[in-house]
Amino acid sequence: MEHFGTTPEGEDVRIYKLTNAGGVEARITDYGGIVVSLKVPDRDGVLGDVVLGYDTLDDYVKDNPYFGTITGRYANRITNGRFTLNGKTYQLATNLPPNHLHGGERGFDKVVWGAEPFADERGVGVVLSYVSVDGEEGYPGTLNAKVTYTLTDDNALRIDYEATTDKPTIVNLTNHSYFNLKDGGQSSMLDHVLTLNADHFTPTDKTQIPTGEIRPVAGTPLDFRQATPIGARSDQEDEQLKFGFGYDHNFVLNQSEDALWLAARVQEPTTGRIMEVFTSEPGVQFYSGNFLDGSISGKGGVAYQRRTGFCLETQHYPDSPNRDNFPSTVLNPGETYRTTTVHKFSVAR
Repeated sequence: MEHFGTTPEGEDVRIYKLTNAGGVEARITDYGGIVVSLKVPDRDGVLGDVVLGYDTLDDYVKDNPYFGTITGRYANRITNGRFTLNGKTYQLATNLPPNHLHGGERGFDKVVWGAEPFADERGVGVVLSYVSVDGEEGYPGTLNAKVTYTLTDDNALRIDYEATTDKPTIVNLTNHSYFNLKDGGQSSMLDHVLTLNADHFTPTDKTQIPTGEIRPVAGTPLDFRQATPIGARSDQEDEQLKFGFGYDHNFVLNQSEDALWLAARVQEPTTGRIMEVFTSEPGVQFYSGNFLDGSISGKGGVAYQRRTGFCLETQHYPDSPNRDNFPSTVLNPGETYRTTTVHKFSVAR
C-alpha cells in the first residue's frame, strides 16, 4: 500500500499492489476502484502493462474517460436520465446529453472507497466498500456496495461485486478498463483477434440507447462468434457502426450451466498474450476506443490515439429500467446483488 495522492476535497488516496507467485502485478487505487496497471507476461515471459491509464491521481481526477474504473450506480446509459420504479419516476443527470451515463456527474468512479487488503487461499486482493446514500445522483435507496479484486496464482484478476439496499433501487456495476495486450495503448489494437460468445446484440438509436430489439449478429459487422481481428470490419458501411463511431454495443451472451460463462477471448498476435473474460452477467459492452483522439496524455506521456484500447464491460443491458423485455436491474430490500467477472491471462506459444 502506498500514498497515491490527495483529492481536491482533501481525501487521502492509496494504491494497493497485488503480486502473485508468477510475478503478475495489479495496482488498484481506492479512488474509483481504478485498475491503474495490470502487468502480465508475453510468450517470452516479459511482463508488460496491458491497461490504459495515468501515472498520477491528479490526471484521473481531472480528465478520465473511465480508465480502469468501477462504474455505477448504473453502468452504461439510461434514456433521458429517467426511469420509473414502483410507480414513481426518478430523474438522473443527463451527463451524456440527452442520456444518463455511468452513474452521473459523480458516479462510483469519482469517489474514494474504503479499502481492506487481504490474502487467502484464492490469492491476494483488496476489498473496496462504498455507501451511496439515498438520493445520491438521483437514485433511490441507500446502497451498500462492495467490490473485491483478487489476483490469483493462475494469472486471473477476479472481480466480485455485491450490494444491498434499504429501498427498491436499480444497480448495474462493471469495471471499465481499456485494454491493449500489445503495449498498453502505445499503438493500435485493431489487429487483436476477438471472439465474442454472443449470437445476438441490442441495436441502438443514434443516441446509443437500445431500441428494445434483440437482433442476431449473423450477417452483420458485429459477428465475432468466430475469431476475427477487431479492425477487420470496424469501418464497414453500417448504421450501427455509424451510431457508435465504431463498436460500442451491448452483446447478449450465450449463457451456460456453469456459474461463470465465457464472454470473450482476445489474442494479440505479436506478444502472444491472451485474455479470456468469464462472467455471471447476461451482457458485455464491447467498445473499441472510438473517442480516444490523441488529446489524452497517459502513462509515460503516451498520447492515446483512436482505437488504441478496447473495453469489455460485463453488465446488464443498457436502459434495462425502461425495457421490460431486458433482464431486470431492480434490487429490493432483503436481496443481495451479486455478480462476478474474471479476466484470465495466458499466452499462445
